[in-house]
Amino acid sequence: MGSSANGSRTATTSNGGAGRAPVDKEVDFANYFCTYAFLYHQKEMLSDRVRMDAYYDAVFRNPSHFLGKWLAFQKRWDLVRKFRRAPIGFQRRLSTRASQGTGSGILAIWSAQAGARKVYAVEATKMAEHARQLVKANKLEDVVEVIEGSIEDVTLPEKVDVIISEWMGYFLLRESMFDSVICARDRWLKPTGVMYPSHARMWLAPIRTGLSKHKMEDYEGCMKDWRFFVEDTHNYYGVDMSCLTKSFSEEQKKYYLQTSLWNNLHPNQVVGTAAIIKELDCLTATVDDILNVQASIKSSINAGDTRFCGFGGWFDVHFRVFLLHPSALVHEGNDLIVDFSMSRSKENHRLMEVELNCEIRQSSGELLPLSRNKFYIE
Repeated sequence: MGSSANGSRTATTSNGGAGRAPVDKEVDFANYFCTYAFLYHQKEMLSDRVRMDAYYDAVFRNPSHFLGKWLAFQKRWDLVRKFRRAPIGFQRRLSTRASQGTGSGILAIWSAQAGARKVYAVEATKMAEHARQLVKANKLEDVVEVIEGSIEDVTLPEKVDVIISEWMGYFLLRESMFDSVICARDRWLKPTGVMYPSHARMWLAPIRTGLSKHKMEDYEGCMKDWRFFVEDTHNYYGVDMSCLTKSFSEEQKKYYLQTSLWNNLHPNQVVGTAAIIKELDCLTATVDDILNVQASIKSSINAGDTRFCGFGGWFDVHFRVFLLHPSALVHEGNDLIVDFSMSRSKENHRLMEVELNCEIRQSSGELLPLSRNKFYIE
């Protein structure tokens, strides 16, 4: 639970492969990785009981996988010698929030406590100093070696048998940290090695929620305030700002109406069948597999007459929300025909852009007009 960064100034491997502009690593570090160097951020992640319990159970319920083995850890994930694939329940319990390095070193400490012979804990930021303190305070310095650097650059004494990953971001892929996991796997995992977690799945389902109405009201209130601002600026200062109204509206529309939301959803808010839009085998997946996620799915409405307000997207028990403006009235037995596409933002490869097109097929067979929507996972 920490961070990872390439040591070189630019590279193409972690921003989407060939054909994309290289990432300025100094800018990337300043905008992203440095946040993991603060204890308050580590505390926030370590307070996530779903995440902590999942990893704790995975380690201590499989002691035979650790006894006498060699491990290594790097931001949000850790490399281990001789492990087995995580049980399915482990993947399902993981949280949407992510931190890809050893961070505070807690996963490395648990692995050592479970009997690992050697653990390499790799952390890209100065959080490595705190990790060393924790390792020493827990009397594990003979087992756990903290290395400050990125997995793309460090050299380990040998290849390992397992990578324990905690790389997941909002809707699984935000933050693009799986790129570094892939790099670690390709550099340091033995041919017979396995991954923790071993698989990941992304889900999408239609939902109902009052958030759609509230966000529209927030947007309309913001535009009302803008109109007052334009009028006051003209009256008091003699400057006409109205030419910027369209640009301001587009800016606020993106913020209020097109940016996906993190939200806890109750199961009764899911009004149709859920569908898998992406499956990943962490042992074989490549960066090209996650650059652009596309799927065409059908979801059948299984609730009574209700409002169809958007889509919930998740990869476990936590949800990501894509609201529709306006919402639509749907009936039990209606089918939703959905085309989904998610790719990395051209401005910031750690953020995602989603195009989500949806048709409603009524029980009579009639198709309602196609709804085209663009969302931002920021």
